[in-house]
Amino acid sequence: MKTLTIFTSAYNRAHTLGRTYESLCRQTCDDFEWLVIDDGSTDNTEELVKSWLEENKIPIRYIQKENGGLHTGYATAIANMNTELNVCIDSDDYMPDDAVEIIVKTWDDECREKGLAGIIGLDYYMNGGPIGGLFKYEGDFHFYEIRDWHVGDDKKVCRTDLLKALEPMKSLYGEKNFNPIYYYTQVDEKYKFKVINENLCFVDYQPDGMAATIFKQYRNSPHSFAQLRRLYMSMSYETWPRHFRNAIHYVSSCIFAKERDFIKTSPRPFTTILAIPFGILLNLYIRYKTSK
Repeated sequence: MKTLTIFTSAYNRAHTLGRTYESLCRQTCDDFEWLVIDDGSTDNTEELVKSWLEENKIPIRYIQKENGGLHTGYATAIANMNTELNVCIDSDDYMPDDAVEIIVKTWDDECREKGLAGIIGLDYYMNGGPIGGLFKYEGDFHFYEIRDWHVGDDKKVCRTDLLKALEPMKSLYGEKNFNPIYYYTQVDEKYKFKVINENLCFVDYQPDGMAATIFKQYRNSPHSFAQLRRLYMSMSYETWPRHFRNAIHYVSSCIFAKERDFIKTSPRPFTTILAIPFGILLNLYIRYKTSK
């Protein structure tokens, strides 16, 4: 059995998916399999992946499903993977040639015996620069420790058994933008990750990707973002300023979602009450940003 599952949830990304595939064919270590979740694509993704299956250069599993958004792609991938580790490589991104080798060697040499949750490496811009710069420290850390000295995207490699132990993210009211960080945050509450200054992924931000459409997501998936903020506010390690900031976003999302019981369902009702005026202002700002 392979050590690593590289999973990709793809929706109409046939024009970029080939770059992902080619990078996997160039890997210096073959201890992986590629799990492609076709999230209801209407382009030629199916024909493309089937041609790669016929080439048989790397082990590929291909699963088709109805379109449901990135989080349903994650849920499908987690349910179908059986390797020790996994990592998500988006359909518009690709891995440097030695990424799998770095992941497997780091896991074997520094992580498995410690019982860590996984590995956190760097995302790089297409021009080669690390997003947010290098990590200030390397070692074993929780997310909330990392954010004190690194701002920017990163690449998370996680133990499969820890993700399988979680309840799948639910589709709330048909919303399609439930951020998969919901999974990793729950894992991170109990386990640390190994942080390494190694490039694990080249990122090509798309005009219609999650990073570029965040305000629209706040508005069209408010129940999902409210649920994510509930999770953040339930974290015991968070400082009060962080809870307050999350409460502001929570109030804004609940206004969009018309969740009238938002104080009752908040993990921190008093903080939520204090955040109401600021949440209203944020809600108005998001309406302004998405009205253009």
